[in-house]
Amino acid sequence: MVSLPRESMELEQILKMALSLFFLWPSSCLPVASVVDATGAIRFRNDTDHLSLLAFKDQITHDPLNALSSWNDTIQFCNWKGVTCSWKHKQRVVVLDLGSLGLEGSLSPSIGNLTFLHRLNLGNNSFFSEIPPEVGHLHRLKNLNLSFNSFQGGIPSNLTYCSELRILALSHNQLTGKIPVEITSLTKLGAIPSKLYNISSLQKFYVAENKLQGSIPTDMGITLPSLHTLVLGGNQFDGPIPTTLANASGLELICIPDNHFSGRVPSELGRLPGLYLLNVEKNHLEAGDAKGWEFLDSLTNCSQLTELALDDNMLGGMLPNSVINLSSQLQVLALGGNHISGRIPHGIENLAKLQMLAFEYNLFTGAIPESIGNLARLVMLSSSFNRFTGQIPFSLGNLTLLTKLCLDQNNLQGPIPQSLGNLQHLSTLDLFANHLSGTIPKEILSLPALSLYLNLSDNLLDGSLPLEVGRLKNLHALDISRNMLSGNIPSTLDDCEILEYLYLGNNLFQGTIPKSLGNMRGLRELDLSHNNLTGPIPTFLEELKQLQMLNLSFNHLEGEVPVKGVFKNATQVSIKGNSRLCGGVPELHLPACPGKSYKKRKWPLLLKIVFPIAGAVLFMILLFFLFTLPQKRKLKNNAPIVSPLEDQFPRVSYNDLIRATDGFSSTNLIGRGGYGSVYKGILSPHQTIVAVKVFNLQNRGASKSFLAECEVLRSARHRNLVKVMTSCSMVDFRGHDFKALIFEFIPNGSLEKWLHPKLDGHHHTKSLSLLQRLNIAIDVADAIDYLHNNCQPSIAHCDLKPSNVLIDNEMVAHVGDFGLARFMSKASTNSLADKSGSIRIKGTFGYIAPEYGASGQVSTSGDVYSYGILLLEMLTRKSPLDDMFKDGLSLQKFVKIAFSKRVMTIVDPLMPLLEDENKTRECLISMARIGLSCSNESVRERLNISDVAMTMRKIRDACLGTQVH
Repeated sequence: MVSLPRESMELEQILKMALSLFFLWPSSCLPVASVVDATGAIRFRNDTDHLSLLAFKDQITHDPLNALSSWNDTIQFCNWKGVTCSWKHKQRVVVLDLGSLGLEGSLSPSIGNLTFLHRLNLGNNSFFSEIPPEVGHLHRLKNLNLSFNSFQGGIPSNLTYCSELRILALSHNQLTGKIPVEITSLTKLGAIPSKLYNISSLQKFYVAENKLQGSIPTDMGITLPSLHTLVLGGNQFDGPIPTTLANASGLELICIPDNHFSGRVPSELGRLPGLYLLNVEKNHLEAGDAKGWEFLDSLTNCSQLTELALDDNMLGGMLPNSVINLSSQLQVLALGGNHISGRIPHGIENLAKLQMLAFEYNLFTGAIPESIGNLARLVMLSSSFNRFTGQIPFSLGNLTLLTKLCLDQNNLQGPIPQSLGNLQHLSTLDLFANHLSGTIPKEILSLPALSLYLNLSDNLLDGSLPLEVGRLKNLHALDISRNMLSGNIPSTLDDCEILEYLYLGNNLFQGTIPKSLGNMRGLRELDLSHNNLTGPIPTFLEELKQLQMLNLSFNHLEGEVPVKGVFKNATQVSIKGNSRLCGGVPELHLPACPGKSYKKRKWPLLLKIVFPIAGAVLFMILLFFLFTLPQKRKLKNNAPIVSPLEDQFPRVSYNDLIRATDGFSSTNLIGRGGYGSVYKGILSPHQTIVAVKVFNLQNRGASKSFLAECEVLRSARHRNLVKVMTSCSMVDFRGHDFKALIFEFIPNGSLEKWLHPKLDGHHHTKSLSLLQRLNIAIDVADAIDYLHNNCQPSIAHCDLKPSNVLIDNEMVAHVGDFGLARFMSKASTNSLADKSGSIRIKGTFGYIAPEYGASGQVSTSGDVYSYGILLLEMLTRKSPLDDMFKDGLSLQKFVKIAFSKRVMTIVDPLMPLLEDENKTRECLISMARIGLSCSNESVRERLNISDVAMTMRKIRDACLGTQVH
């Protein structure tokens, strides 16, 4: 070998590099530039990827975690967060990994210039708009993950040019239309959610939670013989389920719920030996005779079957006896929401590993088989809304792992078995609306895990309510109304420490209202109506701060009605049918009580005795604080910091929250905001499901937001406000400050996700009906009315918007997120903090009142403006930040143009309306009028929120054609 001088070798390397760059760079790249570094060596620079990344960043409208803060010219772009460059081609990006960072915006077409990309991960963010076709320019791309976003439109057909693609993840978006056939040319794809009918090696077919349409090819199982996973849930696929799926002999999982599939379930599926999950719930599948149920007979051949979900279809007729011959591995059998009739087949106990058995909402008759008590692993048993007769089987007491037992709305009779007292893990027991008789067994009142609700209402139960009811220390709701219970109301009820809903109405209870009820500080609703109660209305009831509904009607109560607490609002109290009551607030229209006499020496006594004592006490308190404050400053840095809420609620530690959220795992993440993240958690020792809001103290204003929420939540209690349980303010394992709020978990997500689904695990395929939207609007108005007019001092929320309105399982709305809330002065509607001139309004653009930008002063009128925008958004399903609102057009103007003759043209086309067209139109016009009045640019022209709440109720009454009390 001939050796070359060093200078020649360097020149040769430079030439090789230049040639390789010339052949590898696409023609779309910018010209190559050369620079000389400090050592005199020549370096090559390419600006294409750098400029493309900057263009990508420009389309990001929200970056809550400041993930792209490093994307600036002070740092070389290959060192930016999420960016990885090639070791060989130093200036070319090969990986862009920005998953799960809360980014919001559209995907810039400049992404197509990153032609060296091998992996692009934008999953689990909030990207919207369409997937740009320029993605098809990424010829080297092997892994593309855009799942769990809000991408719209169709799947770009030119993805076919990404010939190296092996993984394509597009699930949980809002994609529409058909899956392009052109993608079938991507022969290297492995596990992808695409309609790749001609790829024999395809193993996983996953396109869940989008809006894809069309039918599944009849030869799908033939063209995809290697398929073992089929997931199509949450789309709009229709037509029959292909019988050829049985040709994919390795198929193990078929999950196609929440679509429009029709016809019969193919009996050919019984030829799949490895099938372990079949979920076809929420479709239009039919069965009415033996032919229609043949699939169930065939599934007895699937020895690995562990889950069979057939609920919410159109299955009718008798349930075949073959159900008892299904796999011995079966753990879930869901048949609810169909039209199945007849008896439950004998031998159901053969399914020995069943954990969930659901028959609810069918037409089953006959007795519930005693043999069900042999299903020892059963965790949930639901047979609500059927026509079962006979007695509740005593053998159900053998199901010691049971957590939920629902037998409501049947024709069951006889006593409640004492054996149910064996169900030590039972959290829910619902026997509502049967013909049960006898007394309430003491045994079921001693179940330690009963926490969600115990419902024995609408039966024929008699006798007294046992004193053992006080053992239900973890129960949230107790309903024994509409029975024949008698005797006194037990004084032990106050031992039910966290009871929120207590319904004892329509019984034969007598005596006075027990004083012990005054200790139930968590009560939200109390119904004692239609009994034989006597004596005065106790004044302790007005001290129950959370009480929002009190029904004392149709008893024999007498004397003066209190005027504080819940009694201040006549709409929250019912006392009719008590002829000897007097006083109360004027809205109750009761006669005045006889005058009271006061001794003349009252004031001298106060001046001589009470005032000096009070002055001495205040002096001692002042000395105490002067002495102790310097001592408190000497506490160690790692000592827990007591938050403004921890003097009212049980404290939780950082360790408790770590365990509850599995180390703040991303799988438990349910939302992000400007000041932190919210996680779902399960708090010990009662396994309470909670929402944990962890504040990102690196963000400016996060600490103030935490204190603001604490200050508001410690004084505000209302059924339509999110309930705070406690807080945590201390240091974490690394010695950093840690602050979190723990809220009641509200399972149905935010109003934002109902109006504009982002497909992040809380997707709602059903649109809110007109009546539901009206009820939610009333709930929000009540919450704001409470903050403005029933808190001392009053509170301005300052950030009212759909994402801050949460919906529970009963579709009741709860307003949350008080991080920007302000306490208002008594003398005016302005914020107490405004006098400093340092308050900066940080509400959400589109919902902020226009005067905030001019004066910077917070007012309750600003909340009214936000409420108006929210109401218009609920009617139209259009955000005030929608792309259509430009060039002077706003959401208000959009509605005003159509008001009132063309109001039907602007409402959400997906909203289920009332049957009466005239009432529907009048209701929509009235709601639009309220929304426009509230969002008027002139503060003086806006309505008072109390008037809004009252008017919205009148609109609902008019829509329903009833007078609601």
